[in-house]
Amino acid sequence: MTKNPALTGSPCQPIWGTGNLFSSQGVAMPSILITGANRGLGLEFARQYAAAGWSVTAACRDPSRAADLAALSVETVELDLGDPASIRRAADRLAGRSFDILLNNAGIYGEGQQFGRLSEAEWERVMLINAIAPLKLTEAFLPHLLAGQKKLLVFMTSKMGSIADNSSGGAYIYRSTKAALNAAVKSLSIDLAPRGVTTLLLHPGWVQTDMGGPNALITAEQSITGLRRQIEAVEPGQPLKFVDYAGEVLPW
Repeated sequence: MTKNPALTGSPCQPIWGTGNLFSSQGVAMPSILITGANRGLGLEFARQYAAAGWSVTAACRDPSRAADLAALSVETVELDLGDPASIRRAADRLAGRSFDILLNNAGIYGEGQQFGRLSEAEWERVMLINAIAPLKLTEAFLPHLLAGQKKLLVFMTSKMGSIADNSSGGAYIYRSTKAALNAAVKSLSIDLAPRGVTTLLLHPGWVQTDMGGPNALITAEQSITGLRRQIEAVEPGQPLKFVDYAGEVLPW
């Protein structure tokens, strides 16, 4: 079989078919779709899952410029979460494929978070990427997820989206978009449970990435190692959890 020409990336070790990927021994490999996989946490997720023997589909806006992804044994697909048509195209290009995990990792912080200097246009842009697009992506890729074994939906959120935990104020745009994501995912977890889908909300911690900055407390490797433990600990059908990379349950 040949690789789907709509997909780009480094040559993969698995054998390609029309559905799941198989190892050289003919065993179906667990599969994951990761958004925002060209840098930061998404890139580290792709690196670790690929190293663990998963079939990784790494989505980003411009795979041709994702040099770090090209060095991994993953497939890449073009996906711009700010463009609904791009989401539909990606789902169509991957038609017939199944994913055990759909990992909604992509997100942005936004500019002008101070009261008195809030931009409506920026607020709308960040809300689209952080809260609306993950739900639209889930709509588009739900058939792929239902065809998988685990049927696990994972959303990267933030403790800054917690209303109960907000003791410092500020960050109006980022906080509100992550709170909106949390609320939407709560409804999603209820609506999709009868279809066998399990849902998880994750906070990565304060991580040394472009968003977190060099003074953050932990590295991307440490964060993702912990987050993967939380993902692996999920029991099918369990109620929605909002946890951090260390497994601490966070307040809503």
